[in-house]
Amino acid sequence: MNGELASSGSAQLWERALKAMPGGVSHDGRFLPPHPTYFARAKGARKWDVEGREYIDYAVGSGAMMLGHSHPDVVKAVQAQMELGTFFATVHPLEIEWAELVQELIPSAERVRFTASGTESTLLAIRTARAYTGKPKLLRFEGHFHGWHDGVLLGMKAPFDEWPSLGIPDELRSTAAVAPQDANRVEEMLKADPAIGTIICEVSGANWGSVPISDDFLRDLRKLADRYGCVLIFDEVITGFRWSPGGKQKLLGITPDMTTMAKIVAGGMPGGAVGGKAEIMRLLDPNVEYKRYKPAVAHKGTYNASPIVSAAAVAALKVIRTGEPQRQADSVAKQLRAGMQQMIDELGVDALVYGESSTFTVYFAKGARRGSLASISPAAIRGSLNRDSLDIYTNGLRRRGVDNMSFTGGMTSLAHRDEDVPPTLEAFEGAVQDLLDAGRIVCT
Repeated sequence: MNGELASSGSAQLWERALKAMPGGVSHDGRFLPPHPTYFARAKGARKWDVEGREYIDYAVGSGAMMLGHSHPDVVKAVQAQMELGTFFATVHPLEIEWAELVQELIPSAERVRFTASGTESTLLAIRTARAYTGKPKLLRFEGHFHGWHDGVLLGMKAPFDEWPSLGIPDELRSTAAVAPQDANRVEEMLKADPAIGTIICEVSGANWGSVPISDDFLRDLRKLADRYGCVLIFDEVITGFRWSPGGKQKLLGITPDMTTMAKIVAGGMPGGAVGGKAEIMRLLDPNVEYKRYKPAVAHKGTYNASPIVSAAAVAALKVIRTGEPQRQADSVAKQLRAGMQQMIDELGVDALVYGESSTFTVYFAKGARRGSLASISPAAIRGSLNRDSLDIYTNGLRRRGVDNMSFTGGMTSLAHRDEDVPPTLEAFEGAVQDLLDAGRIVCT
């Protein structure tokens, strides 16, 4: 680390950041008052801030670090590729090996095209699906997150019929329909609007599972997509390679027409992928002419499948396919969920702890302990703790050596161990007590 930066604390770095970047950050969600914590290094399930404080990390690179930070196989692969060349701006052998691994693991990936991020993956998948069906409209679900491009912002957060950002032409409203996670309502919308040709769904449920989704609903989507001639896209940017080596689709035996991927698929590096049926993906083939277009769907991107990212991805997926990362991460997350719920019950706090696979979420709301997962909605999860309360909770965890992901949840990795559970639960109890002391949550 640069010596000048290493000798600066987070407060000093924040003052510099404010003069260099809008709001001092490069991502909307990275600000935390009074100022963000600046991190200097990470290894395994731990990371350290610029002041040298150690944290158990449940943000895990926004879900990207399934193997933990700096897994030796990934580090070795990236170092070796750096010696051979960082970027060629042409094809190279590693991208083929990477694509073959994705094909091997993801059932829907008959063909694979690489991108530079999850946002780019959903953008490309939706464009390709529209080209295939000839229908312009996308059906997406309330609160589901598919990146930050214009085509997927309507419905991203409540109120779901309003744009969550300036700068988007209102004319784009006609290209998207927003539905609740309700199969009957979806069918009504498909019957009423023949312009809908694409359905996209975050298969964990909204915001990586903070709003649960039923397996039966995903099965219904497959049936409805077939019945109404729609392309079904499973957004597995989070679930892909985490719920199982083949993603949630492999776990459930439900194969979509297309799958969007990022994060783990790229070994925790900046990269993404779209996998899909060969007949759909052929529209990206530069040798195929379709309706006078060649290729039918335009897709470029300087850093698609760059050698450095490809090297990390290949190394990571070879470990991922063993299933051991999922088994270990799931085991620790299960212990955390049970321990957190027990602590909530002992404190008498009105909250519910839940999650699938290697995730955990804490839902603070009136009636939560007596409620069911089916009662949790996108609007409810965002409204359960206001921004100030979330800051109290997050800062409470960090003061006690734990870093969370977003809202009130986190994820585990291969690097997390049973011995991480007790100190995490101790930090959790302290953060909950902070909320109680501030009068932000109630006891039943």
